[in-house]
Amino acid sequence: MATQKEDRNFFAEFPPITTEEWKAKITTDLKGAPYDKKLVWRTGEGFTVEPFYRREDLEGLTHLDVAPNTFPYIRSTRNNNEWYVRQSVSGATPEAANKEALDILGKGVDSLCFVVKDEWIETASMERLLKDIELTAIEICFTCCMAKVADLLKVFAQVVKARGCDASKIHGCVHYNPFKRELVKGRVYTERNKEIRAVMDAAKELPSMRVLAVEAQLFNFAGAYITEELGCALAWGACLLDTLIEAGYAVEEAAKRIHFNFGTSSNYFMEIAKYRAARWLWAEIVASHGSGDEYKGDCAKIYQHAVSSTWNQTRYDSYVNLLRSQTETMSAALAGVDAISVTPFDTPYGTTDDFSRRLARNQQLLLKEESHFDKVLDPAAGSYYVEVLTDKVAKQSWSIFLEIDAAGGFAQQAESGKIQERINASNAKRHEAIAKRKETLLGTNEFPNFTETIKAKVDQSACAEGHCCGQDHSKEGTTTALDFSRGASAFESLRLATEGQKHQPVVFMLTIGNLAMRLARSQFAGNFFGCAGYKLIDNLGFETVEAGVKEALDKKADIIVLCSSDDEYAQYAPEAFKLIDGKVPLVIAGNPACTDDLKALGIRYFVHVKSDVLATLQEFNKHFGIEEA
Repeated sequence: MATQKEDRNFFAEFPPITTEEWKAKITTDLKGAPYDKKLVWRTGEGFTVEPFYRREDLEGLTHLDVAPNTFPYIRSTRNNNEWYVRQSVSGATPEAANKEALDILGKGVDSLCFVVKDEWIETASMERLLKDIELTAIEICFTCCMAKVADLLKVFAQVVKARGCDASKIHGCVHYNPFKRELVKGRVYTERNKEIRAVMDAAKELPSMRVLAVEAQLFNFAGAYITEELGCALAWGACLLDTLIEAGYAVEEAAKRIHFNFGTSSNYFMEIAKYRAARWLWAEIVASHGSGDEYKGDCAKIYQHAVSSTWNQTRYDSYVNLLRSQTETMSAALAGVDAISVTPFDTPYGTTDDFSRRLARNQQLLLKEESHFDKVLDPAAGSYYVEVLTDKVAKQSWSIFLEIDAAGGFAQQAESGKIQERINASNAKRHEAIAKRKETLLGTNEFPNFTETIKAKVDQSACAEGHCCGQDHSKEGTTTALDFSRGASAFESLRLATEGQKHQPVVFMLTIGNLAMRLARSQFAGNFFGCAGYKLIDNLGFETVEAGVKEALDKKADIIVLCSSDDEYAQYAPEAFKLIDGKVPLVIAGNPACTDDLKALGIRYFVHVKSDVLATLQEFNKHFGIEEA
């Protein structure tokens, strides 16, 4: 046995491998498939992502030497990774809302967002709403009708003064969105700047409250790509900053009154990069409004509130929403945001319950108390992949910001509807990707639960998308509103229509021939038609086409799907088509070489990986006389 530790460099046994050598090996393993098409990800955000990154990819990046809590704050705006666990509170009365608030404060929430009704905006009601809540111990936030924000701030300031609280120690925000009418309702509001000044004046007695919201989560909820959300958010924030400076406010005061609300998608690493880039770019915007270190201090620190997305939430298989929101919350927490709200999994139904709200709270608490995400500051720092993503997201978002600025700025672009049209175009593009399964929503356009019904759960009277604007206080003019149709909405409408029928179409799998192919295609076709809520009859296989057709017709099938191999379709498909004799539609599971010949015989339907799933199912619903509401 050796008595002394050997002084060896184990890495010396492994010679350095160049990037070109790695790519050559990968290309060999691809067996002729093109590297760029198979492995390079072309994102909707406007740039490409390589399958691997190395140290050399960090060369030229300018942000790597920035320490946490140091300008431009790309790594963090503070020296820890604590964040506020926020949850909305509403109720029929101030007393009911207060009871709910006190309950959840004892269950891990330390940031309350009260949804305030107009009639509560007076001193007695506000006192009942905030009874027994220590205002300096938590983050306190409010949302109400836009026209009532100034009144709410005045009443809240009166309550704070009456309690003898130090107003400078009360931290929180008011969700006053000066562009909500244009973005959500499609109405141009000509008194915006006057209203902004009124809100700022009303907040004078509350120096630590952020009262101007950049509600970039609206873009996320409307289907925007990540760089679009951030680029538009920066333009929006810059617009507010310029408006306040023109009104006579100092840069330091103006910047500290603005807070950003971002949506968080399931694009895990891209979202981490987004929040890091947002800190960086906003700090540069604030610093550009003056000279000297005072413009690089606390006033240049962005306040980020992250909300898990609603765009990718689904009504069918809704518990999958928990998986989506959990990864989204992880992204936001690891990225170092200031506060997080988790959207309850049953939000698409139009109402939420105590159970779903409890789960939403606990999703954050698991990350804090069991995973200790709050103990590590910027864990993504130094990752080749995340650092490159941060740089790419920042550059693309900045390009969008400059584009909006050059076109007249955010206010002009929102009033003309250009911002909304841009986001809506992305919404439409993503809906098309979902229809063709290029973008997956598990349980909706892939692997649906065939037997699930939800009609009784959906609140038809509620604003199920969750973006009602309240009263309309617009003065004049109309413009384009954002389209908040979720990614799953078209499939859900299709399936709800099917669910409402006394008889759901029956799809019969006529499996024959090559064992592996018939089973694979039967599974594919079952998932395909299951997205419409059709009933499925699967089979192990038939010896003859005639036997399969006979059993299908005996079981009163409405659709017969022929499942076999490409080579065998040339024989089986014409035989099946002749035996069926137009009684029910025949569908070929696949896209065989003989497709043109089969179409010449009169066979119309083929389902395969390149099919437009939604359009095909809508065509079948129309064939069966099933109309969507």
